[in-house]
Amino acid sequence: MKSTQYFSHLLVGLAMTLPLVSIANPILDGYKAQAKHENAAFKDFSVAAGQKLYTTKGTDLSCSSCHTDSPKTAGKHVKTNKVIEPLAPSANPKRFTDAANVEKWFKRNCSDALGRACTTQEKGDFMAYVLSVN
Repeated sequence: MKSTQYFSHLLVGLAMTLPLVSIANPILDGYKAQAKHENAAFKDFSVAAGQKLYTTKGTDLSCSSCHTDSPKTAGKHVKTNKVIEPLAPSANPKRFTDAANVEKWFKRNCSDALGRACTTQEKGDFMAYVLSVN
């Protein structure tokens, strides 16, 4: 095998063993643009902050109250017992594909769980966390 072919195979093999660092998502990109517009010092969203938001109890609920401790698992609405499909796109590819739908659910769920609207930073952090779950 030629050394260039060997090197190419080695790089492909190495790339397949590395963890996926970032998932491109046009909705998350929109929140990044909005965050930069709102705050010139904005750098990026935080997976850790998103995970904390996911488990933080607001008024009476947290995101995990209905969505379970794992965004990869189907949940159940605490009042209606309606099944809620997994939040993580790794388990439910339909998630975070429609900007209007995402914004509708942020508006509703932030109000229900936190008793207020989520900030752009919180929305982006939350999405960064859920998109990182494999």
